[in-house]
This record gives sequence, C-alpha cells and structure tokens, in this order.
Amino acid sequence: MILKPYQLSNLKEDKFSFFLLYGQNEGQKSDAIHQILKSENNENVYRYDEDELLNNYANFVSEISNKSFFENKKIVVISRVTEKILTLFKDVEKRKIEDIKIIINSKQLDKKSKLRLYFEKEKNLVCIAFYNDDNTTLVNIAGKFFAKNKILISREMLNLLVERCRGDRINLNNELSKIESFMIGKNKISTDEILNLTNLAENYSFSELADSCLSNNRKKTLLIINENNFSSEDCVAIIRIFLSKAKRIFALKTMEKENKNIDECITSYRPPIFWKDKEVVRQQVKYWSLESIQKLIFSFNDLELLIKKNTSISVNLLNNFILDQVRINN
Repeated sequence: MILKPYQLSNLKEDKFSFFLLYGQNEGQKSDAIHQILKSENNENVYRYDEDELLNNYANFVSEISNKSFFENKKIVVISRVTEKILTLFKDVEKRKIEDIKIIINSKQLDKKSKLRLYFEKEKNLVCIAFYNDDNTTLVNIAGKFFAKNKILISREMLNLLVERCRGDRINLNNELSKIESFMIGKNKISTDEILNLTNLAENYSFSELADSCLSNNRKKTLLIINENNFSSEDCVAIIRIFLSKAKRIFALKTMEKENKNIDECITSYRPPIFWKDKEVVRQQVKYWSLESIQKLIFSFNDLELLIKKNTSISVNLLNNFILDQVRINN
C-alpha cells in the first residue's frame, strides 16, 4: 500500500506491522521512524544493518521469536538495505511472529525494484517514498518550530538558518534543538545569536563538490574532498550529479552558440536555475568549451562503469578523476 509521508500521522498503525521507507531524505525518514516508535511507546527497539542479518539470520529469527513476560511489542529497524532483504522479509512474514513491527529503511528504489513493488501491492504493508526537501519546506519546518515556541524571528533569519544547514533536514533539526535549549526564558533571537549558536553543516554536499570542480575552483574542490569521508555507495550518486550539471552546461553552451547572450540563456533555461546558483553556472559556462564539456560527459559515463566494476577502490578512482580535472585546468 502506497502512502505519502503526511498520511503516516493519520494511520492506525496497530493494523500494520511492516513498513518500507525509501528515498534520499534521511531527515524526513528519521522523523517518520521516530513517529512510529513514539506511537508504540516501546523501548524494545532492535536496529540492524542488512549485512548483519545476512550474516546472522538464524540468530536474528531466534531473537525476534523469543517471547518474554516483561517485554512489549518488539520493533525492528533495518537500515542500508538492498533487494536481498526481500527474501529474508518474506520468510519472516511467513513465520507470523506475534507482537513485532519491522521498519525497512532504504535509499532510493526505482520503479522496477522487487522490494518496492512487493510493498506497494500488498494491502497489509506500508510503502512510503521520501523525496529531498527544498528550501521552502525547510523554512516552513523552522517557522512552525519558532511559532510553537513563541519565539519572534524574521523571514530573513529563517532563510539564514536554513542556508547554514545546507538544505539538510537532519542538520536543521539539530540546530533547532540547540536553539530550543538556548531560548529557555527568552522569546526573541537576533541574527548574531543565530550565527554564533548554529554551525555550518560539517559536510559539504555532493552538489557543491561538482559545482566547485566544474567552476575550476581547485582550492574549494580540494577542501571538500579533504573534509568529507565519501563511501563507495556515494560515488555513483556523485557521478550522477556531475553528469546532470555537465549536461546543463552543454545545453547552455549550445544555446549560447545560437543566442550569444549567456544571461538570457540562463534565465530561459528549464528547469529554472535558482537565483543563488546563477553566478556559479555563469562561471561554468564561461569556462568550458562545447567540445571539452562534451568530452567530460563521455568521461564520466566511462568512469561510472569503471567504478561499478571496481567498488573496492571506487572512492580512489573518483577522487583521482576529480583531482585530474582541476590539475589539467590549472
């Protein structure tokens, strides 16, 4: 059964024991898991990664099947899952274990995913997709927090707070928690207090890495690579972002060749380019030639295939490729 995230609060969860939460929005998924756990008011929460279950499945089944007079319903949260979990899940489902609730937390699943299709079609299963937040959504979340706590804050300061969280709901929730503690006995916060109290997100986003490299900003590219600890799972996602931005540059270069006014090209480009990104995009279009950006697109396609064949060294392959770009162009 397919649900939207907002429908979870209206769901009579006692009727459902199995949930699939998938998508890139880890912050919203975390909120949803917390909501399910809170509704059960249960401390018997067991957390696993898929690899743990694959390696110790017999022990897992024994643990969740074991009943104790002192225990209420058991809740199992399984993270970092792949299609492999479906076979194990079907086995657990057949066992009809009482007083158990299972939450499966997955990254993005495509429409052909067997795991996703299984949860979507079965009426007794809940399937919810979680898409990335935009700044408007995060500003609304922050606005509701300040309204609930009766704290006066301007729209400008809300935008500043969201900007410092780099569009990440988890970072935003962490900062709001700090602000809540700081604001005890107070009802107004200043811009300086927000700047001093909150932190810029510690990790630069994949998008910033791509923008820095494609803008030939060697210093920032090196800083982002050094400040982040990318996993092998991140590599393909990073390449896809690079490809998307490179294809945008290629399209704009083609438009520029016909129109010759880059500002008009950027303004008329669809989907629209957000105002704060326009200067970066302008730098990228100015820097790359039509032939060189086309060559880079082909190179990233080849790199993706290479990484998929060599996952154990995928991070090194990606970093070396990116560093080669900023070396070549300096």
